[in-house]
Amino acid sequence: MTKQPGSSAAAESDRSASAADAATTDAVGDAATEAQDATGAGPVDTTDAPGAGPSADPRDGTAGALAPGAPVLALLALGWLAAMLFSTREVISSAAAGLTAISLSAFALPGVISAALVAGASFALFGVDLLARRGTDRATLRFLAAIGTGLLVGLAAAFAINLTYADNATTNVIAATTAAAATIGGAVAGARSGSVVGAVVAAALGTLIFVVAFSQARDPLFDLFGSGDGQESLLSAAKWVSRTESLLAGLVAGLLAFGYLTLARRRAARLDAAAPTPRWPAYLLAGAGPGLLLLVAEVIIRVGGRSLLDLAGALSEADAVAQTSLGTSRIDNAIWVLFVGALTAMIAFGRTLGPAHADDDEPAEAAPTR
Repeated sequence: MTKQPGSSAAAESDRSASAADAATTDAVGDAATEAQDATGAGPVDTTDAPGAGPSADPRDGTAGALAPGAPVLALLALGWLAAMLFSTREVISSAAAGLTAISLSAFALPGVISAALVAGASFALFGVDLLARRGTDRATLRFLAAIGTGLLVGLAAAFAINLTYADNATTNVIAATTAAAATIGGAVAGARSGSVVGAVVAAALGTLIFVVAFSQARDPLFDLFGSGDGQESLLSAAKWVSRTESLLAGLVAGLLAFGYLTLARRRAARLDAAAPTPRWPAYLLAGAGPGLLLLVAEVIIRVGGRSLLDLAGALSEADAVAQTSLGTSRIDNAIWVLFVGALTAMIAFGRTLGPAHADDDEPAEAAPTR
């Protein structure tokens, strides 16, 4: 039968078509809603979207990798380097004869190189930290920026040495070696984990300051360990004083590294509760870091400052023996700081794991057995 306009059959057909259209529209709307839910479209905060801005949200993972207190570390390390350069200049300029100045320069070189290594690392860490905060944290750019920052610190220190020290071959050796140490320190700061590098820098700086402060206690310790008039007793007392200094320096390095990483972990947790926490390898490396830096400094001294050390050792047989003995003592001290610092940081980290394991075991023990 033909459906005429206005007939009941036509009206029923129109109602059926309208119902079908409505059903199709609802289905499309539901599908669109599901698609929006699946893709994250819709009324969401655009600040969480990638590319919305550099480090706009601490949950993007960048904030957790930053080093707390990087500007403070840079300023402290710069102040320590300036203090080492000033004290070295005063000691060298106070020497009455040129040969004495050469010997004193060789004795002062390790302190300047260690300070330059830490200063280059701290300033480079501050530079790459700024890059990370601006959303630029690519590995290649980070490494190049770290080396460039360390080189700038080294060149500034070398310029200060040439400007304030006497113009001679010894000064040029100190300036060149200092610039190389600061550049190598900058390369160390190019590592991906900023918090671990910050812990190493903070612990190394604290260790250097402690060693200088400990020098005030060496004379009482010599008397304590039985230093007498004989050469054998003097050597025995010197060995025990050196071991005590290295042991305490390693304890300081490990505790500072652990404290810094703990601060970094709490800072990252405040920004993002789901941020990953440092594991035991990070604490192990941070605790051993100051000792590793001391070993690197010794390599720089023996390579870059070889001409100065050879010149000082050639002054007399006693100077040659003294230079050899001091080099061996520095290596022993670095190894002690490395192992004691790593062990101290690991023990401190292990003590924080005890309550967590106890809490995890309580539900299992309380659960009834069937």
